[in-house]
Amino acid sequence: MTEAARRTVAVIGGSGVTGLFEGGAKRSHRVSTAWGAPSGPVEEGEVGGVRVLFLPRHGVGHTIPPHRVNYRANVDALKSLGADAIVAINSVGSLREELPPGTFVLPSQFLDFTKQRPTTFYDGGRVYHVSLADPFCPDLSRFAVEAGRTAGTPFADRKTYVCVEGPRFSTRAESAFFRTLADVIGMTLVPEVTLARERATCYVCLAMVTDFDVWAERPVEMKEIVETMRRNAERMHRLLSDFVPRVAVPPACACSRALEAAGV
Repeated sequence: MTEAARRTVAVIGGSGVTGLFEGGAKRSHRVSTAWGAPSGPVEEGEVGGVRVLFLPRHGVGHTIPPHRVNYRANVDALKSLGADAIVAINSVGSLREELPPGTFVLPSQFLDFTKQRPTTFYDGGRVYHVSLADPFCPDLSRFAVEAGRTAGTPFADRKTYVCVEGPRFSTRAESAFFRTLADVIGMTLVPEVTLARERATCYVCLAMVTDFDVWAERPVEMKEIVETMRRNAERMHRLLSDFVPRVAVPPACACSRALEAAGV
């Protein structure tokens, strides 16, 4: 039997990603979950004829710092509204000279240096050990590469994202250390990516480089980051308008079967 096409794509937006829908949002959902409230109301609209849900990760007006985002409620709320694919927009710092501000990056691996975030839906009772060997959906990653080329905004792909706790930026020593391990650094990928796998949902991270991390011998400044995000926003909207319709096809990936062999 042929698997049904993906019907609903969720976009979790970081800073600067707003006004996503053609003709504006059609409705707004206020969702309650077993883990509390998500970051804000979930907006529903269409992109290229595809039903899309949009959730601002940091809340309306960017009021929630990365270490206080209710990641479990966010992912669960989107799943409860029918999302079968999650596209995460993340702002990151660069750990590489060849990835300057303005570059779009497609991570294929991550390192978790967070410290105090709930990382699973399964805290007791039934236990699942999901595989994160390949943490991002191969279908969505392929579509992102294709859409980036079409939109004239190619991704630097097969990169490693190191996720830190925040909300502070790195020391010079930390930044130098992370350069030996990864390509970009951010504060919001984990545990979002893990929770999506536990909900057997396709997930991809579209990362936008806003600055060089402090290894570059110049402290990171929020003014620089905000300006780069502003310039990137229009490019990301163009890319998503091409990317989202590509996603709405029968999946070839195994994301929807992530829990089949993970239970104890």
